[in-house]
Parts: sequence; structure tokens; C-alpha cells
Amino acid sequence: MAESSQSQVDLSTAERLGYRADARLLMINADDFGMCHDQNEGVIRGLTEGVFTSSTILVTCPWFEEAAAFGRSNPGADLGVHLTLTSEWENYKWGPVLGPKAVPSLVDARGYLWRDVPEVFANDRLDEAEAELRAQIEKALAAGIDVTHIDCHMGPLQLRADYHELYWRLARDYRLPLRITPRVMMRQMEFGAILSGLDRDGILYPDGFHVGGAPNPETTDGYWTQVIRGLPPGISEIYCHPAVAREELMSCTRDGRQREADLRFFTSDKARRLLAENGIQRIGYRELRDAMRNGTARA
Repeated sequence: MAESSQSQVDLSTAERLGYRADARLLMINADDFGMCHDQNEGVIRGLTEGVFTSSTILVTCPWFEEAAAFGRSNPGADLGVHLTLTSEWENYKWGPVLGPKAVPSLVDARGYLWRDVPEVFANDRLDEAEAELRAQIEKALAAGIDVTHIDCHMGPLQLRADYHELYWRLARDYRLPLRITPRVMMRQMEFGAILSGLDRDGILYPDGFHVGGAPNPETTDGYWTQVIRGLPPGISEIYCHPAVAREELMSCTRDGRQREADLRFFTSDKARRLLAENGIQRIGYRELRDAMRNGTARA
């Protein structure tokens, strides 16, 4: 009986959706949609001209409305909510959707979300975090975005058990797939109970998630080529922040040139050839969400 139970847990998401066990599928996600106009332009080009299959929106940022307008005009676009508890840049900041007075533990003295994950864990009240994250999802839905998934800006929802349980609740309540670390790592982090709960609630997620990117713009092509060639069977997710490195972006980020280099690679003919030559099939989160809501995924 134990062996049968383990085999069920280890059935890949690709297999649950009806793909062959040896199929290699890839999600290419464009993070930070809505952050600023230069970021939005890169994401839109990546989705319409490149090989990106999905994007996640920073609902908290000033350029959210441009991202929302794209979502309304392109209802088939695979757009999720980039759940946000941090505001990491020195000279470009954002605060909670609910406002600092409604969720005071989530903000610094100036009313902005905390700079990094340790500050989130040191200060945030979990009930206030939950209220804010639900408000972010609701804001995206109210703007007319057909939300296909959720993930987490800078990762706090994936790094501590109580936050991961909140992440699980949001996915369950909104019937949305989510980004998590691979199953083996979840068990190593002693998140096995959360993994079992996700499976029990029928919540789908990629089989693998690649953290990281090229160390500098000059190595971008070689870095992503190696990652794509080495993809294992199942559904893998990679992500980057495609953008156009003009004055706006360069004034508020430290990695603007890298963002533009990622945009060039994933809108290139080389990227398309690389996927084809390696038998990689692109997939979006919408297929996972629809299988969850329609009950068509294998148990």
C-alpha cells in the first residue's frame, strides 16, 4: 500500500494532464509585468513576438493599468498574479493595495512594503499578509484579467511553512495553479504535508522550477541554451524579467541590461530553433488551471 501511495504522489503533472511520461514541456514566464512601462513593453513583446508562454503581474505597481489593458484586449493571454510582499529597489517603491493603515505590519515607516524577505518574516502579521494577497488577486480580477495562476515575488510564500500554507489556501480558494519548488526539494524542506495537501485539493503545479539566470548579459545565450538542453521530462518552468533598457528602467533597477538581454534571447529565432531541436513543447498555466477546474487531471 505504501508503494502505491508513493507512486501516486510521484505521478508527474505532465502525466496527470495526459502527456507521456518522457514528454519535455516548458513554461517560460515573464515576471514583473506592470512594474514600469519599459518592463511592460518587454513583456508584451515577449508574449506576442517571442516564446514566452505566461506572465505574472505586479498588481501593486503604478503601471498595473497598462498590464490590465493588455489582459482585457488579449483574453487568451496566460496572465497570473505576482503576489507581492516586498518592494526591493532603492529609488522606486510601492505599497500594499489595501493601503498602509489597513495592513500596518506589512510596511516600513514610509508606508512601503518591506525591502527583502527577512524583513517580511520579521515584521508581517500573517493575517494582514493574507488580507493583502487576497486583495491583490481581487484587484486583478476586477480589472478584467482572466487570472490563470499565482506565483510569488522574491519567494517569501515558498520559504516558510506558515507562509506556504497561506499560498496553498489562496490556490485552493481561487482554484488556481501555482509555482512551487520541485517535489524532492519540498520534502527536503520538510514541506511534505503541504505537498500532500496540494495534491489532495487537486492543485496543479509544474514538476520543476529553475531558479536563477545568466550572471551577465554576455553569457545570456549560452546560459539559457544549457538550461533548455538539460530539461528533464515533465513540466519545467523557467522565468526572467524581459524589458527594454531605456532611461526609465535603468533609473530604477540594477539589472536593466540583463533584462533586455533576456528579452533578446527569448524573442530570437535561435530560441525557437533550440526548443524545436530538443523536442521541447511549450505549455502555459491556463492548461493546468482548466484541468483543475474541469476535474480532468488524473488523480
